Amino acid sequence: MKTINTINKTITGRATSDGNGVNLSRLIGSASLSELDPFLLLDHFGSDDSADYIGGFPDHPHRGFETVTYMLKGKMRHKDSVGNEGVIEDGDIQWMTAGSGIIHSEMPEQTEGEMSGFQLWVNLPKSHKMTPPKYQEYKTADIPVEHRDGGVYIKIIAGQTKQGTQGVIKNDYVHPNYWDVNMPAGNTLTDHLPVDHNAFIYVYDGMIEINEESLKAGELAVLTAAENLQVNSLKDARFLVVTGQPFKEPVARYGPFVMNTMDEINQALQDFRDNKLTTPNRRT
Repeated sequence: MKTINTINKTITGRATSDGNGVNLSRLIGSASLSELDPFLLLDHFGSDDSADYIGGFPDHPHRGFETVTYMLKGKMRHKDSVGNEGVIEDGDIQWMTAGSGIIHSEMPEQTEGEMSGFQLWVNLPKSHKMTPPKYQEYKTADIPVEHRDGGVYIKIIAGQTKQGTQGVIKNDYVHPNYWDVNMPAGNTLTDHLPVDHNAFIYVYDGMIEINEESLKAGELAVLTAAENLQVNSLKDARFLVVTGQPFKEPVARYGPFVMNTMDEINQALQDFRDNKLTTPNRRT
């Protein structure tokens, strides 16, 4: 095994729309990369044209996994079928465990200006797919930021850096790292990533280099397993570093439901039709 991560595969986002016509770029969950165990989907949404986002994501169900919404700019209101409601805005994170089932909406709390951010879907293991729904939601001021030489800083949403800064999200299923890195041009970032995790980097601004391979804005790199991460910034850059422990379990998915078998998917559909999604008939 190499000691420094290299790029195994590079993915360019596919333009698509979801919800009620929200325009976005899909990186994971596309024909180029259907999944990266335990990650099921990564969308990057961003526009200063309200027509691209105003339709939002009206009421829709989920079961069997977690949705992670990280806002860069703008405001999004969420409501759900078990009584939760709130607004996330610039720099905030919401990590929702759909578990046994939930119906929720995510709607813009603005009619003009920029709205941008990411949605990541994280799988749940078979043993916890029917866990009760829950939320972890934090304001940007509550998320630790680690400063490095050269003006480099890392916003640590989940996981831990080699310097010991610990993120705010608790997740004992995939033990994720989720970092938002800001690197002025001409710097080098070195850190440690777990060798048993699947890992990716997504550049959303500027350009970086990993083992002499460049990665520009809009590109995602699936990384090889290695003990150390080393990234050079060729331009001022911002990028996500995300890792998670794979489950290596069967995945059955149908729209907003992700289970292990098609029988479980059919049960989720039946529970949804019978209005039992959040108080399911537990026959999984």
